[in-house]
Amino acid sequence: MKNSSTKAAIVDGLPIAIAIGSYGISYGVLAHQADFTILTATVMSMLIFAGSVQLVAVAMYAAGATIPAILFAAFLLNLRDFLYGMDLARDLKKVKQPWRFFGIFGISDEPYLLAKARFIKYGTDIRYFLTVTFLFYAAWVSSSFIGVWVGDQIDPIRFGLDLAFPAAFTALLVPALTHKAAWLTVGTAIIITIIAEWIAPNNGFTIILVGLLAPLVGIFTQKGEQAHA
Repeated sequence: MKNSSTKAAIVDGLPIAIAIGSYGISYGVLAHQADFTILTATVMSMLIFAGSVQLVAVAMYAAGATIPAILFAAFLLNLRDFLYGMDLARDLKKVKQPWRFFGIFGISDEPYLLAKARFIKYGTDIRYFLTVTFLFYAAWVSSSFIGVWVGDQIDPIRFGLDLAFPAAFTALLVPALTHKAAWLTVGTAIIITIIAEWIAPNNGFTIILVGLLAPLVGIFTQKGEQAHA
């Protein structure tokens, strides 16, 4: 089981890790343009390990935003990870405490989706979850270093690196849309995005509103379904 879990995690996670790497390079280039040192940008990836938060934080810093504003935006963007954690807590409640601690650090969009799909099919598999997390972590940190190291020598938009991760994440997300709560979450996200961009095009708060409100719709819908089951 151990070998099969590790192998399955690598097979499932490697294509996503490559996409995460391309996204990490984009972050590194942006950090370089914001005058981050190689050490600062890389350590930020090692400690935070959150692509969207880091990109927003660097962009806000470059635009002259205050530290409290950056921290508040990062908090709002990461609220969805609290929801992921609440859901995974039920799956990991029988896992030994040290492994649960490491699992907390790995709670983000991609490990969550892969882990939930695995847990539903085979039951709780902490080795799979941690292997996927380590694979993505290594890809993010190493690509962040490469991105800030090469600096302006690579144009992420020109080479389409900025689109690789969203495309890979979409491919990962679609198979998970198997119940009403998931579809309502997606629908809510689309509606909020359209309304927010219509009211204030290209504003920096659309992603925060979507990340905060859409998952709540899914959670309340799922709880309602469970209550009537």
